[in-house]
Amino acid sequence: MNAALKFICATLVATVVVASAAMPAFAYRAFVSNEKDNTISVIDTEALKVIETMKVGQRPRGVILANGGAWLLVCTSDDNRIEVYDAKTYQFIKNLPSGPDPELMEIHPSGNPLYVANEDDNIVTVVDIEEGRILAEVPVGVEPEGMAVSPDGKLVVNTSETTNMAHFIDSTSHETVANILVDNRPRVAQFTSDGKQLWVSAEIGGTVTIIDVAKKEPIHKISFEIAGINADAIQPVGMRINKAGTKAYVALGPANRIAVIDAKTYKVEKYILVGQRVWNLAFTPDEKQLLTTNGVSNDVTVIDVAKERAVKSVPVGRYPWGVVVSED
Repeated sequence: MNAALKFICATLVATVVVASAAMPAFAYRAFVSNEKDNTISVIDTEALKVIETMKVGQRPRGVILANGGAWLLVCTSDDNRIEVYDAKTYQFIKNLPSGPDPELMEIHPSGNPLYVANEDDNIVTVVDIEEGRILAEVPVGVEPEGMAVSPDGKLVVNTSETTNMAHFIDSTSHETVANILVDNRPRVAQFTSDGKQLWVSAEIGGTVTIIDVAKKEPIHKISFEIAGINADAIQPVGMRINKAGTKAYVALGPANRIAVIDAKTYKVEKYILVGQRVWNLAFTPDEKQLLTTNGVSNDVTVIDVAKERAVKSVPVGRYPWGVVVSED
């Protein structure tokens, strides 16, 4: 190889290295349901902007990923169904039966079945997502909303807003094994990653109840106090606990804050100001970002988890409600 050719090759290699180093970190995609627009906003979490707007059915609320992340499932509450879309091409795939007025849903760790809270019919509907059929209907309390499945897949939990309970359901028999009273209007339930605790937010009660899963009994209650904010405006709704089980994040509704909680001591460490009427939350898979849906300001707040501060507000559709972030 002559000197000129060697120089050209070295230059090309250096250009590739520099270009690779300059490329941004891999971007995840966040899917946000806009309840009033009947759309899903797709956000590039690196560029922090909407890259696609998907038209879906009426009153989309709960959103999750299924089929190994290949499918986006959307609760279209006023259409009484679950709509399934390709999570990469955004194309419609099929409808799933859901029972009336589906609101929130959760998938079994094995990938099937799906558990759906039917707010108007006081049931949890169990759906086979591959065959597209209902496997069971489990009676629960009045106005079921929150859904959670234990990491081992043995327990399903539903929260009922009016009955003020967390209902523990055996995932094999579909029988209710415990009904645990919590504070007024429970919304979201989440298991810790080790499956030992269940956290339940209570919107009107203004608290988060922590339940010992093995004993099926409450062991602690977290309250919130923000200087200058009336107590009745502090309404815990959406909630996320990190994989390590060290931090919990709770959306406080009209208080326009996210509470940062030490998940071991249960102490509130900080409040992060976000958009108006913050509703639901989702981590990026690397847990470096936390996204919040803000129903009145019609935007999504992106929080830098390490720095515990909001870094950007991303405008979306009207009344953003649910949010989920893709693995790729």
